[in-house]
Amino acid sequence: QVQLVESGGGLVQAGGSLRLSCAASGRSFSINPMGWYRQAPGKQRELVATIRKTGSTYYADAVKGRFIISRDNAKNTVYLSMNSLKPEDTAIYYCTIGTLNTITQAYLPSYWGQGTQVTVSS
Repeated sequence: QVQLVESGGGLVQAGGSLRLSCAASGRSFSINPMGWYRQAPGKQRELVATIRKTGSTYYADAVKGRFIISRDNAKNTVYLSMNSLKPEDTAIYYCTIGTLNTITQAYLPSYWGQGTQVTVSS
């Protein structure tokens, strides 16, 4: 059974940093792309960042230059380092593991973590 367990969320002041971790279990995901989504109150869930098995990354414009996604295949873990946090980054952050659409190469999440709350105070 596949499980994703996130950690590292919390309350931080604007301008601060947090590092989210997501440990996967059940099988190896070293060949799968991994990603982070977030959902703020009253808003739709949005893709924040992805990382492919090659290490290539994608970032949403809202976090580009402030967030860094990384992975440790040996530990089956994906990370999200968040710097220069803003109140608008407040959301529940979800770790995902997925696949790529064979035609468009778009990221398709297959497994989801339970989410971890990130709150940024002004």
